[in-house]
Amino acid sequence: MKKLITIFVSLLVSINFASAEIKLNASGLVSTHKHHVALEKEFYSNLSKTTGMKFSVNYNPLDVLGMQMKDTIRLVRTGTFDIVESTVGEISRDDPFLGGIDLIGVSPNLTSLKKSVDAYREVFSKRAEEKFNAKILTLWPYGPQVFYCKKPVKGLASLKGLKVRSYTPAMSAMIQTVGGTPVALSFKEVYPALQRGVADCAITSPTSGNTGNWPEVTSHYFPLGISWSVQAHTMNLDRWKKLSASEQAALTKAFKNLEKGFWDLAKNNTGDADSCNVGGGACKNYKKFNMKLVKPSSADEKLLAKASQESVLPGWGKTCNTVYPECTKVWNDTIGKAQGMKIN
Repeated sequence: MKKLITIFVSLLVSINFASAEIKLNASGLVSTHKHHVALEKEFYSNLSKTTGMKFSVNYNPLDVLGMQMKDTIRLVRTGTFDIVESTVGEISRDDPFLGGIDLIGVSPNLTSLKKSVDAYREVFSKRAEEKFNAKILTLWPYGPQVFYCKKPVKGLASLKGLKVRSYTPAMSAMIQTVGGTPVALSFKEVYPALQRGVADCAITSPTSGNTGNWPEVTSHYFPLGISWSVQAHTMNLDRWKKLSASEQAALTKAFKNLEKGFWDLAKNNTGDADSCNVGGGACKNYKKFNMKLVKPSSADEKLLAKASQESVLPGWGKTCNTVYPECTKVWNDTIGKAQGMKIN
């Protein structure tokens, strides 16, 4: 009888364990980024269905929670949130090594960026685990980072003397190199800053600027892509380790598909937002504005490459090496090797 009771209890425990709900607290993208937020929201809503496991996710966009992007990695480190979405450029202020994945002028197109991300993914993930107790679940680009200006510009050299919104140290270095003054602003601060003249120009992706209504307070659209605003979904490492091997495998597969979805957005939606910003007839999924298009020239590309080689890369390397002495060596062995570049 005792043996039968023991077996019965064991079966009940197994059944309860198998059906136990896994609760996760997640912060996401800024709500104005409607297409990206829709994808993220759908992902969390369907997580149980796609994984075959019982996940219950309390998900909210970043601004709804009243959080700053720069704080997301800190909140996942402490376990305040189980999963967060972060802009790598902003969290790299806590560790410059992370910013090496998307330095100005290194990856001129999406194919090139994919090479950089794949080359850096392993060392990036290892660093995030060591420094922030965070498991990397995705790495993906928002899209090319371009210029919205309220003053007339003719190209990159026209930024001289202008105040330009920046959100990464590398971006600030590039702006200074061409004679502009970087102004550090979070995304939600940009619209009123442009409105009040705190900034003359601002940098973001074509899609983000459009959904944020930046063309309402700017007049000139200069789509010279200087970087890609690489993003990451990260999970508290302690929380990750509490999951079973099968649960980890299911989450890994699900987030890999989410990452692909965001890469596809960067590829497919950028051209549409470009067209919508300047009142093009091909505008479909974004709001139509009538900005003046300033086409990037070969001179702009050369000036960007010059700023990257002479200022951005060595400046980042020097800063990063003070925090992590192997920084430039690791970068040279990964992205540098993939792109045929080297930081001395």
